[in-house]
Parts: sequence; structure tokens; C-alpha cells
Amino acid sequence: MSPRSDDSSQEIKARSTPWFGYALLALLPLLIAMLVVAHAPAAENIVAALPANTPLATLLAHFGDPLPRFMLQLLVVLASAKFAGIAMRRLGQPAVIGEMLAGILLGPSLFGLLLPQAQTWLFPSSSLVTLNHVSQLGVLVFMFAAGAEVDLSRLRGRRGMTLLISHAGIALPFLLGILLAWPLFRSYAPNGIAFAGFAMFMGIALSVTAFPVLLRILEERGDSATPIGLIAITCAALSDATAWGMLGAIVALVKSQSLLGVTVSLALALIFAWLIVARARAWFAHRIVEEVREPQWMVALVLLILICALFTEAIGLHAMFGAFLAGIAVSRNTALRTLVEHKIEPFAAVLLLPVFFASTGLRTRIDLLSGSEWLLCLGIVGVATLGKLGGTAIAARWSGLSRIDALRLGSLMNTRGLMELIVLGLGYDLGIISQALYAILVLVAIITTVMTGPLLTAIDRFEARQKT
Repeated sequence: MSPRSDDSSQEIKARSTPWFGYALLALLPLLIAMLVVAHAPAAENIVAALPANTPLATLLAHFGDPLPRFMLQLLVVLASAKFAGIAMRRLGQPAVIGEMLAGILLGPSLFGLLLPQAQTWLFPSSSLVTLNHVSQLGVLVFMFAAGAEVDLSRLRGRRGMTLLISHAGIALPFLLGILLAWPLFRSYAPNGIAFAGFAMFMGIALSVTAFPVLLRILEERGDSATPIGLIAITCAALSDATAWGMLGAIVALVKSQSLLGVTVSLALALIFAWLIVARARAWFAHRIVEEVREPQWMVALVLLILICALFTEAIGLHAMFGAFLAGIAVSRNTALRTLVEHKIEPFAAVLLLPVFFASTGLRTRIDLLSGSEWLLCLGIVGVATLGKLGGTAIAARWSGLSRIDALRLGSLMNTRGLMELIVLGLGYDLGIISQALYAILVLVAIITTVMTGPLLTAIDRFEARQKT
């Protein structure tokens, strides 16, 4: 190889670290743009002050159109999510936590606090409908992927243990959430919401586990194939399936105006779930998916998501329940699960979920929380951790696991992450919780997810000291 080619390869290698280039070419222009917008009059005033038909006036006017503004929003959201995800990985946390935080920081809690004019210009209220629709599409695709990862065959040989652990990990935090609803109802329940709906929603909000985030944590720690990792995956999948079923009943109760309406909705939902699990799942299990026919199967899966989502929406539940059941329908087919994991889920994770986090952050007003509400947030974190980690650990010990493994399993099941945000978004959209409680519970979801890594590390160190 010639010296010239050696120098060229060294030069390419020297430029392979993206940090400086990313900051210079991606973040700096965005920062300058935000500063210019923040310290200048509104774009409409600038356009009005410019002579008509000038290139600059035309350019600024185009940013007021829906499509250019949405593309600019998408650029800012994806760049922020990417940078925050890299930062969280550097700190030993899953990238999805950084994406969650980026969404909140783009909202009024930080961006709007520091640069209110820029935040209002970039995310005007008139544009949030489009952003919210795209984010809901991301939720549907993500719920479909989560359903496809629910492998019910893992229950074989350990059905009794996983049922006990997963349902105990729901029952205790659900009870604590019901009890917590008593002092919160008067201050944080919107007008017209009955105590039963509010209390049951609080119970579910404290009970859910972020099954996909738990998978990522186990994979990054190299524990996904260990015995405790397999038990955690199975329990989390069963826990999520149970929690979503309970949430469906709560949604039917809140949205329906009569007991008959609730009964009809739940009966139709149970029939539909039985058809998916007992019939459609068996039919998909025997389909042969050839590589050359993958595009046709992807179209078929998208149609399946839309049909199931529309049906559950029509019977009085939410569209995401149908998407979750659609995922369960294909969960027995290894080729389809691989197609979902490698082709469909990455699209949702890279493009659609950051938009969902941004949509969540734009309505999360952490800046409006008082000092007592921050203390309330810490108290709910304690109650949620006690219920989820404690209930899971007690059941795990009852099932014969060691104390260390029981604590490790409880820490994993305490991960709430994205699933919690989806639940909270549903509750907020239905008017079950107030804006302040929504912000508090979003913080609870993030804190309990961030806690998982350090808790597992502390448990590993304690185990190592016990062995020495």
C-alpha cells in the first residue's frame, strides 16, 4: 500500500469521531437560529416590514406554512433526541431515556422558559394537531411491536411462578395507587371525573412496566439470556398484557355513559381478543414468509394494525389496544417477528417515537409545579417503587428465588419508561388527570426508569461483596 493511501486512511480514521463535527454542523446552526428568532420580532412582523416580493420576505413567509414548519420541527426533534440519546449512553443509561428527556426539554419546561418567543414560534398551538397525529401513529406502531415481542411460549414450565410474580407486581402497586388517589382526588381530578375512574387510573399508572425498555436494559447489560433475564422478560410481557387489559376496562368505564355501554364494550373487546389469541395467532404461526415477499407482508401488517386499531377505537376503547393485539397475532411466527424487529420497529424508534416524546414534552408543564408538588413527586416515586419493586420481590422470594435475584427482578420490573408515558397520555387526553398531576407522573416515569441501572449495579456490587 502506498504512503498516500496510508495517509488517506489515517485521515479518515481521524475524522471518524463525530462529536466536533456534530456540534459544529448540526447543533451550532440550530442554536444560532433559535437565538435569532428569540431576540427578533415575530416572523410575521419581519415579513410585513420587508418590501413585498423580496427573496427574504418570501423565504420567511414560507416558514409560516404548515409543511416547512413541520419539517423544521422534525429536524429539531430528531437532532435533539439523537444528541440526548448519545449523552445518556455515555452515562450508562438507555438512549430512550435521553429521548424522553429531550422531548420534555423542548417543551415549555425548559426551551419555553429560556427562549419563550422561539419556542412559541417553532411549536405554535396551531401546529400541534399535526405533531400529535404523527406521534399517535408512532404509538400504534410501537404498541404493535411490543405485542409482537410477547412470546407466550415462554410460560411453559414456569407458568405458576410467572403468573404469581407478574400479577403480584401489579396488585400491590395497584392497591397503593388506589389508596394514593384518596388524598389526590380533590386537588388533581378534573371536574366531572368520578373517583372510581380516577382511582383505578392511578392504580394502573403505578403498576405498568416498560417491557421494551426492560429488554433494552437487559441486552445492554448482557443479561437477556441469563435465567433471571428470561424470567424478567416473561414476567414483564405477562404484566404488560394484564395491565393493558385492565386499562381497557378503565377506558371503557370512563368513556361510556352507562353500565350497559361498559358491558357491551368489554364483551366485544374480550371476543376480539379471543379471536386474535386463539384464531389469528394460530393462523399467522403457519404462514411462510419468504424474503422476496417481505414488502407484501409489511403492507399486510400495516393493514392489520389499522384494522385492529380502528375496531377497538370503534367499540369504545383506544386504538392502541387494537395495535397491541395485532402484534400478539403475529408473535408466534418467528419470521414475522424478525420482520417487525428489523424493519418496522426501527422506523418507529428512530422517527416516530421522538415525535411522541416531543408531543409529550410540549404539554408537560414542570415549570408550573410548586415546591410541595415536587415533594409530592418524590413521595409518589417512593410509593411506586415500594409497590412495584416490593411486590415483585416478595412474590419472587415466595417462588423460591434468592434474595439477590428477587431484588434484581423487582428493580427491572420497576422500569416504567415509554409505556408509562403512553398510559399517562391516554389518561390526560381522556381528562382523567389534571395537567399538574400529568407532569408529576411523567417525572415519576422518568425517575423510576433512570433508577433501574444504578439499582442493578448496586445489587451486583452487594452480591460481589457477599461472595468475598
